[in-house]
Amino acid sequence: MGERAVCIKIEGRANFTSSVDFKTLVNSLWQQGHHHFVLDLTDCMLMDSTFLGVLAGLGLKFTNGEKKDPCDATPIELLNPNARIADLLENLGVAHLFHTLAGRSEGDSGNLVPVEQPAANATKTDISRTCLEAHKTLMDINPANIPKFKDVAQYLAEDLKKSESSSQ
Repeated sequence: MGERAVCIKIEGRANFTSSVDFKTLVNSLWQQGHHHFVLDLTDCMLMDSTFLGVLAGLGLKFTNGEKKDPCDATPIELLNPNARIADLLENLGVAHLFHTLAGRSEGDSGNLVPVEQPAANATKTDISRTCLEAHKTLMDINPANIPKFKDVAQYLAEDLKKSESSSQ
Protein backbone atom coordinates (compact mmCIF):
# COMPACT_ATOMS: atom_id res chain seq x y z
CA MET A 1 0.00 0.00 0.00
CA GLY A 2 1.18 3.51 -0.69
CA GLU A 3 2.25 5.88 2.04
CA ARG A 4 -0.91 7.99 1.70
CA ALA A 5 -3.27 4.98 1.62
CA VAL A 6 -5.22 3.93 4.67
CA CYS A 7 -6.48 0.46 5.53
CA ILE A 8 -9.44 0.38 7.92
CA LYS A 9 -10.44 -2.98 9.32
CA ILE A 10 -14.15 -3.26 10.03
CA GLU A 11 -15.10 -6.18 12.24
CA GLY A 12 -18.41 -7.56 13.43
CA ARG A 13 -21.46 -5.45 12.67
CA ALA A 14 -21.06 -2.12 10.93
CA ASN A 15 -24.17 -0.28 12.05
CA PHE A 16 -25.64 3.07 13.00
CA THR A 17 -23.83 3.16 16.34
CA SER A 18 -20.40 2.97 14.68
CA SER A 19 -21.29 5.09 11.64
CA VAL A 20 -20.59 8.48 13.28
CA ASP A 21 -17.09 7.41 14.40
CA PHE A 22 -16.40 5.86 10.99
CA LYS A 23 -17.51 8.98 9.11
CA THR A 24 -15.49 11.23 11.44
CA LEU A 25 -12.38 9.06 11.01
CA VAL A 26 -12.52 8.91 7.22
CA ASN A 27 -13.26 12.62 6.82
CA SER A 28 -10.42 13.48 9.20
CA LEU A 29 -7.96 11.27 7.32
CA TRP A 30 -9.14 12.73 3.98
CA GLN A 31 -8.45 16.24 5.28
CA GLN A 32 -4.96 15.08 6.33
CA GLY A 33 -4.25 14.15 2.71
CA HIS A 34 -5.10 10.45 2.69
CA HIS A 35 -7.13 9.95 -0.47
CA HIS A 36 -7.16 6.18 -0.85
CA PHE A 37 -8.97 3.88 1.57
CA VAL A 38 -9.07 0.11 1.68
CA LEU A 39 -11.83 -1.13 3.95
CA ASP A 40 -10.96 -4.63 5.09
CA LEU A 41 -14.34 -6.32 5.44
CA THR A 42 -12.95 -9.83 5.92
CA ASP A 43 -14.41 -10.03 9.44
CA CYS A 44 -17.44 -7.77 8.90
CA MET A 45 -20.59 -9.87 9.24
CA LEU A 46 -23.11 -7.28 8.09
CA MET A 47 -23.77 -3.63 7.44
CA ASP A 48 -27.03 -1.91 8.23
CA SER A 49 -28.59 0.68 5.94
CA THR A 50 -27.19 3.59 7.97
CA PHE A 51 -23.59 2.40 7.68
CA LEU A 52 -24.12 1.61 3.99
CA GLY A 53 -25.58 5.08 3.47
CA VAL A 54 -22.61 6.71 5.22
CA LEU A 55 -20.23 4.60 3.14
CA ALA A 56 -22.11 5.48 -0.07
CA GLY A 57 -22.08 9.17 0.89
CA LEU A 58 -18.32 9.09 1.33
CA GLY A 59 -17.90 7.22 -1.95
CA LEU A 60 -20.06 9.80 -3.71
CA LYS A 61 -18.26 12.72 -2.09
CA PHE A 62 -14.79 11.40 -2.91
CA THR A 63 -15.60 10.52 -6.53
CA ASN A 64 -17.72 13.63 -7.10
CA GLY A 65 -20.53 11.30 -8.14
CA GLU A 66 -18.75 10.20 -11.30
CA LYS A 67 -19.04 6.61 -12.39
CA LYS A 68 -15.45 5.64 -12.87
CA ASP A 69 -14.00 3.12 -15.27
CA PRO A 70 -13.57 -0.07 -13.19
CA CYS A 71 -9.87 -0.03 -14.11
CA ASP A 72 -9.37 3.41 -12.54
CA ALA A 73 -8.37 3.61 -8.91
CA THR A 74 -11.30 4.54 -6.72
CA PRO A 75 -10.84 6.36 -3.43
CA ILE A 76 -12.59 3.58 -1.48
CA GLU A 77 -11.90 -0.09 -2.07
CA LEU A 78 -13.74 -2.87 -0.29
CA LEU A 79 -11.62 -5.90 0.55
CA ASN A 80 -13.38 -9.24 0.93
CA PRO A 81 -16.99 -8.18 1.45
CA ASN A 82 -19.14 -11.22 2.15
CA ALA A 83 -21.94 -12.16 -0.24
CA ARG A 84 -24.59 -10.47 1.90
CA ILE A 85 -22.77 -7.12 1.91
CA ALA A 86 -21.95 -7.37 -1.82
CA ASP A 87 -25.62 -8.08 -2.56
CA LEU A 88 -26.76 -5.11 -0.47
CA LEU A 89 -24.38 -2.78 -2.30
CA GLU A 90 -25.69 -4.05 -5.63
CA ASN A 91 -29.38 -4.02 -4.63
CA LEU A 92 -29.17 -0.49 -3.23
CA GLY A 93 -27.48 0.73 -6.42
CA VAL A 94 -24.26 1.96 -4.79
CA ALA A 95 -21.75 -0.73 -5.81
CA HIS A 96 -20.45 1.49 -8.63
CA LEU A 97 -18.96 3.87 -6.04
CA PHE A 98 -16.43 1.27 -4.90
CA HIS A 99 -13.90 -1.17 -6.24
CA THR A 100 -14.28 -4.60 -4.70
CA LEU A 101 -11.19 -6.69 -4.04
CA ALA A 102 -10.68 -10.25 -2.91
CA GLY A 103 -7.46 -11.41 -1.38
CA ARG A 104 -5.21 -11.32 1.60
CA SER A 105 -5.68 -8.57 4.13
CA GLU A 106 -2.88 -6.02 4.44
CA GLY A 107 -3.17 -6.54 8.19
CA ASP A 108 -1.98 -10.13 7.73
CA SER A 109 1.41 -8.92 6.49
CA GLY A 110 2.17 -7.04 9.70
CA ASN A 111 3.29 -3.90 7.86
CA LEU A 112 0.42 -1.69 8.97
CA VAL A 113 0.75 0.94 11.67
CA PRO A 114 -2.29 1.41 13.91
CA VAL A 115 -3.52 4.96 14.27
CA GLU A 116 -5.31 6.05 17.40
CA GLN A 117 -8.48 7.93 16.66
CA PRO A 118 -10.49 9.43 19.48
CA ALA A 119 -14.16 8.47 19.51
CA ALA A 120 -16.56 11.10 18.21
CA ASN A 121 -18.62 10.75 21.42
CA ALA A 122 -21.76 10.93 19.34
CA THR A 123 -24.91 12.18 21.00
CA LYS A 124 -28.36 10.78 20.24
CA THR A 125 -28.89 13.84 18.02
CA ASP A 126 -25.62 13.16 16.13
CA ILE A 127 -26.66 9.56 15.54
CA SER A 128 -30.17 10.55 14.40
CA ARG A 129 -28.74 13.18 12.03
CA THR A 130 -26.26 10.68 10.59
CA CYS A 131 -29.00 8.05 10.17
CA LEU A 132 -31.24 10.54 8.37
CA GLU A 133 -28.43 11.78 6.08
CA ALA A 134 -27.44 8.19 5.27
CA HIS A 135 -30.96 7.17 4.27
CA LYS A 136 -31.47 10.35 2.23
CA THR A 137 -28.19 9.60 0.45
CA LEU A 138 -29.36 6.09 -0.44
CA MET A 139 -32.64 7.51 -1.80
CA ASP A 140 -30.83 10.28 -3.74
CA ILE A 141 -28.36 7.87 -5.35
CA ASN A 142 -31.01 5.37 -6.39
CA PRO A 143 -34.69 6.37 -6.62
CA ALA A 144 -35.60 2.67 -6.33
CA ASN A 145 -34.58 3.00 -2.67
CA ILE A 146 -37.30 5.57 -1.92
CA PRO A 147 -40.03 3.00 -1.16
CA LYS A 148 -37.56 1.09 1.03
CA PHE A 149 -36.50 4.04 3.16
CA LYS A 150 -39.07 6.86 2.95
CA ASP A 151 -40.88 5.82 6.15
CA VAL A 152 -37.58 5.39 8.01
CA ALA A 153 -36.41 8.81 6.80
CA GLN A 154 -39.68 10.43 7.85
CA TYR A 155 -39.46 8.88 11.32
CA LEU A 156 -35.80 9.93 11.67
CA ALA A 157 -36.61 13.50 10.56
CA GLU A 158 -39.38 13.77 13.16
CA ASP A 159 -37.16 12.23 15.84
CA LEU A 160 -34.33 14.62 14.98
CA LYS A 161 -36.66 17.62 15.11
CA LYS A 162 -37.85 16.56 18.59
CA SER A 163 -34.32 15.93 19.75
CA GLU A 164 -33.05 19.29 18.51
CA SER A 165 -35.96 21.22 20.01
CA SER A 166 -35.57 19.55 23.43
CA SER A 167 -31.84 20.38 23.54
CA GLN A 168 -32.40 24.10 23.05
